[in-house]
This record gives sequence, structure tokens and C-alpha cells, in this order.
Amino acid sequence: MSIWIVWLVAACLLGIGEMHQGGFYLAPFAIGAGLAAVVALLGVGVALSTIVFLASSGIVFATLRPVARRHRRLPPAIRTGAAALIGRPAVVIERIANGEGVGCVKIDGEVWTARSYDEDEIIDAGERVEVVEIRGATALVMH
Repeated sequence: MSIWIVWLVAACLLGIGEMHQGGFYLAPFAIGAGLAAVVALLGVGVALSTIVFLASSGIVFATLRPVARRHRRLPPAIRTGAAALIGRPAVVIERIANGEGVGCVKIDGEVWTARSYDEDEIIDAGERVEVVEIRGATALVMH
């Protein structure tokens, strides 16, 4: 069997392993094995393709791994607009009855049309609820 096939299989296995592991440990070695397969396909010997594998894996690991680690440590995106209301408490100011198409809540001082997340639930005025979802200009709430 040709050495370039061995390197190609190794690159594929390392790539699959990286997809399942996700810590950017195996990807540099998969790239190195892929480059070694290309070099071996050009007809150089096992020794030179091994050197290419080790050197390219080391370079990729040293340069890209710190970048990948920084991106994994980024804070979660800040929710803004209507998405920021999800999980917030609200007070029912008009009885919520989905079947009748009525209901309003006050969320952070703003009045929103509201529907119950549970279709059959009726929520009376004055009760405290939590915003579960925003659909258009309507807040879906539940106890």
C-alpha cells in the first residue's frame, strides 16, 4: 500500500475524531497528515513525509490553537430587543384567554399583547407570569 494512502486515512480519522471531540486538539494533526499525504503523493520518501507531518502539525498547533481557545472563551452574545424579554417576569393586566383572543401583560413598564403558552390555560389579571417566547408583537407567557 502506498504511504500517501496511509497519510490520507490518518488525516480522515483525525478529522473525524476532531468533529467528535471539538477541542481543536486533533485538527492540527489532521491538517499535518493531509499535507504529508500530498507530499508523499509527489513521490518523496516516508522519512520526508513524516518530517512534513511533524513540522506542519506543530506549526498549525502553535498558531491556530491559541486563536481557537480565545474564540471558545468569548462571552455569550448579549440579547437585545424582543429576545431580551424572554425569561423576564410580567404582570397580567388583562385576563389572558387564548380562545377569546384577549390578554395583555406589563413587561418592564411596557404593555404587550399576551397569550398563554399553554393553549387551554386562562390567566387572570394581577397574576405574575414569565415570558417564554415572543412572536411578533405578542408575548407568550406561563406561570
